[in-house]
Amino acid sequence: MKPIIEVKDLTKEFRSFRRREGVWGAVQNLFVREQITVSAVDHVNFTIEPGEVVGYIGANGAGKSTTVKMLTGILVPTSGRIVANGFVPWRDRRHYTKHIGVVFGQRTQLWWDIAVVESFKLLKEIYEVSDADYERRLGIFSEILNLKNYLNTPVRKLSLGERMRCDIAASLLHNPPVLFLDEPTIGLDVVAKDRIREFLKEVNRTERTTVLLTTHDLSDIEELCSRIIVIDKGKILFDGALREMKGRLAKYNQVKFLLKDRAQAAAVDRIATDGILCDQIDELTYLMRFDRERYSNAEIIRNIVNTLEVSDILVEEEPIEDIVKRIYLRGEVG
Repeated sequence: MKPIIEVKDLTKEFRSFRRREGVWGAVQNLFVREQITVSAVDHVNFTIEPGEVVGYIGANGAGKSTTVKMLTGILVPTSGRIVANGFVPWRDRRHYTKHIGVVFGQRTQLWWDIAVVESFKLLKEIYEVSDADYERRLGIFSEILNLKNYLNTPVRKLSLGERMRCDIAASLLHNPPVLFLDEPTIGLDVVAKDRIREFLKEVNRTERTTVLLTTHDLSDIEELCSRIIVIDKGKILFDGALREMKGRLAKYNQVKFLLKDRAQAAAVDRIATDGILCDQIDELTYLMRFDRERYSNAEIIRNIVNTLEVSDILVEEEPIEDIVKRIYLRGEVG
């Protein structure tokens, strides 16, 4: 099957001028200007298959949003090639935009002073959606995203969570094969995030919509994505299955245990030996982290139950947040 998105040697450079400090520096800037070139995206390569949900993550300034802006046709690359759903985004932008959905978490595509449903009707005409398809899709979206109570509310009166649900529905009214999401859950509460995640899962399952998601909330990645691409300083550090990243890069496992009573707490320090860290979560609950290459799960559990009286015990993988943080800080990819 042919990839729906192909990215080859994609590069985006920005040019600026170095500004000198002080009054004398300002005078020098008038006559001699030193040009600086910054590579926001540096020879990036990847392909995405139809129906994939891919997480595209990186620290602030890593190049995520710049990549998405080139993929959506907003920015023109300095060099390299993109073909998305048969289009070159910046060259074929007028036709291309009818075949993609885009949501930027900090911006809205809805009209600020009119009711949400009126914005939907305008988008219906812009994208030439038939009456039957519009009614069917709006009905489904309203049900899953719980939009019914504020379809007739002006966009400016919506909360951030309500507006984001409406923006995601708006981006999918024309049933695009590709959806780009840039920080779609930023600033949202747990309930709003959960509704959006469940909706995206359903759209991917029923419509086979391809999704590229950038986010700082790694819970979004674990809930939605089977594949993850990590970018840092404009370069791809990792591209593969989420489980592969955990298998290759996870250094620690952890065991959470609940003490039977407070009297057991005095003996906890006897377990936390070399290479084993133990943190207290609450009065009776502790979390023990250990190097998975030095200790096995069975060995740690045996040590706990032989030393302490516990009422519950749970083995967990190293959180994805810790793995990704290590990639950002040290550039570790294997």
